[in-house]
Amino acid sequence: MKRNSLSSFSVSLWLLFTAVMLQAVESAKGKYAHMLFNELFEDYSNALRPVEDTDKVLNVTLQITLSQIKDMDERNQILSAYLWIRQSWYDAYLKWDKDKYDGLDSIRIPSNLVWRPDIVLYNKADDDFSEPVNTNVVLRYDGKITWDAPAITKSSCVVDVSYFPFDSQQCNLTFGSWTYNGNQVDISNSLDSGDLSDFVEDVEWEIHGMPAVKNVITYGCCSEPYPDVTFMLILKRKSSFYVFNLLLPCILISFLAPLGFYLPADSGEKVSLGVTVLLALTVFQLMVAEIMPPSENLPLIGKYYIATMTMITASTALTIIIMNLHHCGSEAKPVPQWARVIILDYMSKIFFVYDVGENCTSPKREKEEECKLEGDDMCQGRHKEVRSHLSNRNDDTDLKENLNGNLNKSNGVHGENVRETVNCCPCYKMLIKNIEYIANCVRDHKANRAKGMEWKKVAKVMDRFFMWIFFIMVFFMSVLIIGKAG
Repeated sequence: MKRNSLSSFSVSLWLLFTAVMLQAVESAKGKYAHMLFNELFEDYSNALRPVEDTDKVLNVTLQITLSQIKDMDERNQILSAYLWIRQSWYDAYLKWDKDKYDGLDSIRIPSNLVWRPDIVLYNKADDDFSEPVNTNVVLRYDGKITWDAPAITKSSCVVDVSYFPFDSQQCNLTFGSWTYNGNQVDISNSLDSGDLSDFVEDVEWEIHGMPAVKNVITYGCCSEPYPDVTFMLILKRKSSFYVFNLLLPCILISFLAPLGFYLPADSGEKVSLGVTVLLALTVFQLMVAEIMPPSENLPLIGKYYIATMTMITASTALTIIIMNLHHCGSEAKPVPQWARVIILDYMSKIFFVYDVGENCTSPKREKEEECKLEGDDMCQGRHKEVRSHLSNRNDDTDLKENLNGNLNKSNGVHGENVRETVNCCPCYKMLIKNIEYIANCVRDHKANRAKGMEWKKVAKVMDRFFMWIFFIMVFFMSVLIIGKAG
């Protein structure tokens, strides 16, 4: 027990002694830091370039760390980014011997006390020209000064929206001295690219690199060279949001346009469907126009909208023309022979178009089977009814034979003298004449009706033809624009 108490007591004494010594060291370092600060800045001026020889170039090293992309304004072509800017240079008047100050090798002081290079963002697009953040600088014994300062920059960026929403952008951040030329302050990049290790992932953009390039430019106003460092930020847009909110609704709506050809002509909704789809696409087109810059380069999704709207306009115009064919009446000309052969004979079979009034799901064979189930009498009656509606082959001889048969039944035994009676009796002649007039009217009515039915079938075949044509067009247009995503 005594040994344990002694050991614990000795440990406590050692900890106490260590804490006292550390506090003494810190107080000693603080004392030397104050003394060093007073000696360094006694005759120091931060207004002049800190070089011993005015003809000597002061080298400034620049390093950029991209932390976050705050906003990308495509319409105004402005990139807002959160950066950490590190600048380092050597001050010839801020050196000391660290052995004289108890090994003190660095101090941290406000940046406004020392000379700072006037490095600015050349392509700045912000109205606020305030001073940089007054953070501390790290001053080393050999005169090296390191200044880390955060900054929210707004830079101009030429946005190319030709392939929106599957586009890539390159935004340049150009830093250089505003008043010093290359013979006075030379700026260089410490790394070959910007630092992206602390980048916070953005919801809209992917970073594919940030290479850095040093440029030396001679402007027309001055003969001295002016160096700058340009960081090229390469961005790739994440297109999922625009695909699901702008592209897929347009594709689904465009697939409704060809269905207007499938609507019955008597429904009265064929033209209204095309107009409704056209108005819906116009709304999406306005939404895209609001976020895009007013440039000559039309975005890819805008081209798709324009092509789709043109197609829907053409389909609506064709629908109106086909409806005029459908409503051709008895006064219209007969269907031309070439239209009979091409449209009624061949195209109707290719597109499975049946006669108007015939059910495409129940062919003639099914109807015959239904007749067998219902009975022969009803089937014969139905065949007679169909023949009476579809055949135009009645002539005067048939009417006369029917009339003679009826007269034979009515006169019984005197059937042999009926023909003589008909030829002789004026009343029977008048009756035959009236019946022939009625038969001619019925035949003309059936002929006109058959002509109108042919035009309706022509309109129906053309509806099916254009429906498949426009379906194929919409499909290939959708495949082409979705293929751009890859």
